[in-house]
Amino acid sequence: MNRHLYSLLLHLALPFIFLRLAWRARRASAYGRRIAERFGFGLPPLAPGGIWVHAVSVGESIAAAPMIRALMTRHPELPMTVTCMTPTGSERIRALFGEQVQHCYLPYDLPWAARRFLARLRPRLAVIVETELWPNHIHQCARRGIPVALANGRLSARSARGYARFAGLTAPMLGEMDWLAIQTQAEAERFRALGARAQCVEVTGSIKFDLKVDPTLAAQAAQLRAEWGAQERPLWIAASTHAGEDEIILAAHRQLLAERADALLLLVPRHPERFVSVYELCRREGFDTRRRAAGEAVTASTQVLVGDTMGELLFLYALADIAFVGGSLVPNGGHNLLEPAALGMPVLSGPHLFNFLEISAQLRDAGALLEVQDADELARQLLELYNQPRAAERMADAGLAVLRANQGALEKLLAGLERLLARTPRVS
Repeated sequence: MNRHLYSLLLHLALPFIFLRLAWRARRASAYGRRIAERFGFGLPPLAPGGIWVHAVSVGESIAAAPMIRALMTRHPELPMTVTCMTPTGSERIRALFGEQVQHCYLPYDLPWAARRFLARLRPRLAVIVETELWPNHIHQCARRGIPVALANGRLSARSARGYARFAGLTAPMLGEMDWLAIQTQAEAERFRALGARAQCVEVTGSIKFDLKVDPTLAAQAAQLRAEWGAQERPLWIAASTHAGEDEIILAAHRQLLAERADALLLLVPRHPERFVSVYELCRREGFDTRRRAAGEAVTASTQVLVGDTMGELLFLYALADIAFVGGSLVPNGGHNLLEPAALGMPVLSGPHLFNFLEISAQLRDAGALLEVQDADELARQLLELYNQPRAAERMADAGLAVLRANQGALEKLLAGLERLLARTPRVS
């Protein structure tokens, strides 16, 4: 498939795209708003000539935040525009940066929508976070002489096989990119094999290791636990859970309660459209459940607190003693394991970690990560960690050591982006 056929198929798919938007809007009303932006119309005022960063959703926005802040500090004279594709990503960008950045949805990868967007924005540099590659947007940048960089790039073997099936589309797209800053050597080889120019691919590591934790976070969390009277209670978090995982988490928590009757679970679904259904599931399962967003008081009888808020996952992690990271008991590929590790916590996950193979391998080899297969194993590991605090402490220390050993990717990434910026003229 080449780019022209891809564009034709994308146009033919427009009725289905509208239907999907309508279906998603029924579950999350935000999908029904700002639809014109997704086609390059109704865009907010955008000052041209700056840096454009695309972070598809919440995870990428969080990962890109240190890079964006550093670029704004280094180049206060350049407008910073951050785009995404999801309402939750949009909310997170606003929470992170407020009015410091220009923000809108990235239009769909239709040639005319990409042209309209870039004609309006006219950036000096385009930065794509992780692996959100759109052939028409990249081609339109190349036509305009706008350098395109892939920041913190990752590409699993499974994703690489998918891209390889469309070599006629993938190879020219990657060939038009100016610099690919990739997390690992194995992923760099996959990008080269798919058509990226060898001299444009560089292994810089993962900027997720450069995570900085607010030094006041631990004190704030300790204060809230004290208000709950939960300083001595076993308090664990299951974060970024997906459909099919919550039942497993709750089954494990029930087993933990049988041994530690005062245990408290913080259950944080990944997507806000599932907040209500997860709360209802907890109630149906017979757990004394509260909702964080409702401000409901956590009492001695509370068994589950549903984390149904946006933008405070790190704080919720800081409240807990042990973290389970979701998206991993179902074949979703996992989520960021480094956030709880950076807070000095033992980390557990399921076996499906194909989006974080290198990070999970390092944590596992260091003794900082335990993988579980089901509710029984999860409950057993939780109980062992609570019964053996020295073992939990060793896991936490190992996670912090892995984090420190891998830091420095952000500086390498920023150096590469500076080189690209130096090549492009200012927009008058």
